[in-house]
Amino acid sequence: MAWCLLATGALLAQGDFVKGADVGFLQGQERWGVKFHDRNGRERECLELLKNDYQMSAIRMRVWVDPRGGDCDKYALLAMAKRVKALGMDLMVDFHYSDSWADPAKQPIPKAWQGHSFKQMKKDLREHTIDVLSLLKANGIEPRWVQVGNETANGLLWPMGHIEKNPKQYAGFIRAGYDAVKKVFPKAIVIVHLDRGHLQSLYDWNLDIVKKYGGKFDMVGMSLYPYWTMEGHPELNAEDIITDCIANIRHVSEKYKCDVMIVETGFEVDEQHPEKMEEGRRQLSRVIREARTLTSGHCRGVFYWEPQCLPGGYKLGAFNSKAAPTAIMEGFVE
Repeated sequence: MAWCLLATGALLAQGDFVKGADVGFLQGQERWGVKFHDRNGRERECLELLKNDYQMSAIRMRVWVDPRGGDCDKYALLAMAKRVKALGMDLMVDFHYSDSWADPAKQPIPKAWQGHSFKQMKKDLREHTIDVLSLLKANGIEPRWVQVGNETANGLLWPMGHIEKNPKQYAGFIRAGYDAVKKVFPKAIVIVHLDRGHLQSLYDWNLDIVKKYGGKFDMVGMSLYPYWTMEGHPELNAEDIITDCIANIRHVSEKYKCDVMIVETGFEVDEQHPEKMEEGRRQLSRVIREARTLTSGHCRGVFYWEPQCLPGGYKLGAFNSKAAPTAIMEGFVE
């Protein structure tokens, strides 16, 4: 009987498995006049194409604090969130807690928060989180997931929240973000997001620190990029990286008693070598299949990072120079 209940739970989780995309560049592309097309060359609205042709049910959008020119600010988020809701798709909000990019190599403090004490910066983070989410709420939009920080392997808001220098303060920022999200949207799933999903030791180290010092999260988000991983470690191969990531999903879900999601992935587009895109399709298909079937239902989805990007700007998109899907996108429908 217990086995039957566990199996039923896993099947239910698989039925709710999410396929999605981060499309933070889309508004800029549209301003530049990019017109998207389907595999038959017919012009299509990008989000509608992702939903109806590639089974995507969710969109992820980053938000910065006070970005130059307004890109990725709370109003840009709201505009996209309205489009997402109109299509009946779910929304993930990705707080970078920066005026620009935040990732493992950089986590710069927003200009308006510089020079503040730890206590004041926790308040800054809390108020910013509440402000952005309250704008969505006032417009009838409820995100399903909210990330408190982007790829915070080494902490966030450096040096104040650097994980090695100030682990308690890193965890304190995570907790402040968690509490702020729950104040506006109690049912939202709060995610802590780390890169290098294949690297179990990173997740043990980082998440143990978060837990030890009072941080909270509902779900763990992973980035999985075999291409970038192999660029830094040519001794590795894509198949083993994917295998290790799936194993790490099982490990993290069991150790921390939470679900996991691959919130970023991507594969190389090379129009001169179509076989590379076929390989990308095969790898993406494998990631989705194994995330659904080999994690006891604890991996709840896979998001592709900026699939609509065109070659020349970003090499791990999934569209070609004619702004149409490559073979990689077929990995979503197999």
